[in-house]
Amino acid sequence: MATITAAMVKELRESTGAGMMDCKAALTETSGDMQAAQDWLRKKGLSKAAKKAGRVAAEGLIGAVTSGPKGVVVEVNSETDFVARNEQFQGLVKMIAQVALHNGADVEKIKAAKVGDVTVETAISDAIATIGENMSLRRAASLEVGKGVVSSYVHGAVIDGAGKMGVLVALESAGKTDELAQLGRQLAMHVAATNPQALDPSGLDPEIVKREKDVLADKYRQQGKPDNVIEKIVESGLKTYYKEVCLLDQAFIHDTGKSVAQAVKESEGKVGAPVKIAGFVRYALGEGIEKQESDFAAEVAAASGKK
Repeated sequence: MATITAAMVKELRESTGAGMMDCKAALTETSGDMQAAQDWLRKKGLSKAAKKAGRVAAEGLIGAVTSGPKGVVVEVNSETDFVARNEQFQGLVKMIAQVALHNGADVEKIKAAKVGDVTVETAISDAIATIGENMSLRRAASLEVGKGVVSSYVHGAVIDGAGKMGVLVALESAGKTDELAQLGRQLAMHVAATNPQALDPSGLDPEIVKREKDVLADKYRQQGKPDNVIEKIVESGLKTYYKEVCLLDQAFIHDTGKSVAQAVKESEGKVGAPVKIAGFVRYALGEGIEKQESDFAAEVAAASGKK
């Protein structure tokens, strides 16, 4: 039998909002499998969603820059938040974003690109030597359209174009670029706030959709609902799920009485041409990196040679 630790219970509680004893029971029933435990809680009606709410580890800045029909977003990490307020580091992030705009989003190509007499990789190394803290270019992404605009939004900006979160939204259209840019920024703000997982249901991972269907079906099967009723409930539940995670189906944050798809359609009058969302990118600082919680007392004891 798997050992259920307090840390596991805490993680499950944070990601589901369920009670401590329910979380412990879920982990016990599922032999410590975190995802299965999340599903177990949902089937019992004890968790509304299986969203991981773990704290992110990396510090640094997200940089975003656009130029007409093209835009890029980059993440440059540092060890502490203090460095993000350093002007040299801020300048480094903006420089890297500009390089990515002209050289593409391949991290190795960005690092190999020249800035004056040195490469970006050398510039990063020089900044490490000067500032005295490790830093790295973690990732980059770009969007481009043939006709239209790529708009950006930076949340928690410490300087223009760099902050704690960066979003790009690409709009394909032959319409007025100023109206498109305004719409694109509104959509980028929406993406920052709602964190959609895909543009529409076709863009979702089939395994995730299957898991959602199974959880819904099992929940109502346990309540004794007949299969034909369960099928209808699952279909309705999936529509609700799509409204939560698919950009076009979400309620538009600037006018919640409309979906994003409806808002984009209505904008075509001002833009003067059909508008299509060609893609979006949302980078939140440090997402997907687990922070290792240190035992300060143990570190002090180790440093002093004590056990």
